[in-house]
Amino acid sequence: MKILAAALFIATYISLLAFPKKRAHIAIASACIFVILGATGVLAQVNVFTAIDWNVIMMIAGTMGVVSLFIESKMPSKMADYIIEKSPNVKWTMIALALFAGIVSAFIDNVATVLMIAPVALTISKKLNISPVPCIIAISISSNLQGAATLVGDTTSILLAGEAEMNFVDFFWFEGKPGLFWVVEISAILTVFILLVLFKRFKQPISSMERTRVTDYFPTVLLAGIIVLLIIASFIQSKPAVTNGLICIGLMIIGLIRKYIKTKNFDTFAVAFKEIDFTTILLLAGLFVIIGGIKEAGLIEDIGNAFVKASRDNLLVMYTLLVWASVLISAVIDNIPYVATMLPVTTSIAATMGIDPSLLYFGLLIGATLGGNITPIGASANIAGIGILRREGHEVGVMEFMKISVPFTLTAVVSGYVLLWMLWR
Repeated sequence: MKILAAALFIATYISLLAFPKKRAHIAIASACIFVILGATGVLAQVNVFTAIDWNVIMMIAGTMGVVSLFIESKMPSKMADYIIEKSPNVKWTMIALALFAGIVSAFIDNVATVLMIAPVALTISKKLNISPVPCIIAISISSNLQGAATLVGDTTSILLAGEAEMNFVDFFWFEGKPGLFWVVEISAILTVFILLVLFKRFKQPISSMERTRVTDYFPTVLLAGIIVLLIIASFIQSKPAVTNGLICIGLMIIGLIRKYIKTKNFDTFAVAFKEIDFTTILLLAGLFVIIGGIKEAGLIEDIGNAFVKASRDNLLVMYTLLVWASVLISAVIDNIPYVATMLPVTTSIAATMGIDPSLLYFGLLIGATLGGNITPIGASANIAGIGILRREGHEVGVMEFMKISVPFTLTAVVSGYVLLWMLWR
């Protein structure tokens, strides 16, 4: 039973790597195979409804819907315009846009952040007749870094919250200690020094640009409402398991109904649903079932035991192995399926070692989230940024990308690795 489950799991992962455009189809098909074999007694039976974390699915869908309305309102562009006005030259404008992208991505999906801010970088580069490549690479990798800062910043953070039963506030202060947010922010500050060196040649002054006009502030209120309500919900002890998901879905529906009342156009709903990344949602749903299947088969526990054996039951070795293996693996594969798989493994490792899993959870997230920054294909935000540049006629080579991404990533990972160990060992 274990051998068959392992073979199906490995075949699924190889297929996900080989056919990235068909990831959702592959995950759903593999999940169906697990369910069918479980029903026939060939594999351990997995309950589809309980295996899928509906709170995570609803949070992702609802947040994406609200973000689409927020982008449409042009508020992010207006905020970026304000930053540009306060920057003395191109170098500081590029760094400020990267930092701004990081701050935004702590509360909004990384890809959405890149899509919002990259056009500003393109406008500046065209006006000054300079290459937009360095700035958009910086925006992409900075947004990927800060996605781990809060519960709603990235899909991987939502997955961690589901596994560890963390709420919004726990990312700031957890079990009496500073949370992941502060570790990420310190890492982000340190990367500024790297960007200062990398962008030192961009000394051209920048003149004021026409400010973006925002005509609808309601989407901004909705996005702030998600954050406030998630914080309030975190203080409620007895609540439904899908509370966070209902908050995000509920505010998305309110935003769509209001937009329909204003426009009287049924296309409002169709357009909004197109902005939801159903590929990611279906991928996650399939992975939840697959992971439930290998967990029932006992493979999760076996993988955890193998990690413990490799570390010789030493916490520092285990923590180091988990962080840096995650960096290397996430450099070449998407971090969502990797984190979805490794979270229950990490739980099993902590149980076997008899320790609090928090250090290992945070190490996994830091390594997996930041590791994706190393290569152009390691994270969705990077792929989105490279795609924008390609449409503008700029082909970005791997080495050109890595000249910025490698020093940036190593600085962020090393600082995060050290800070987490100091706080949570």
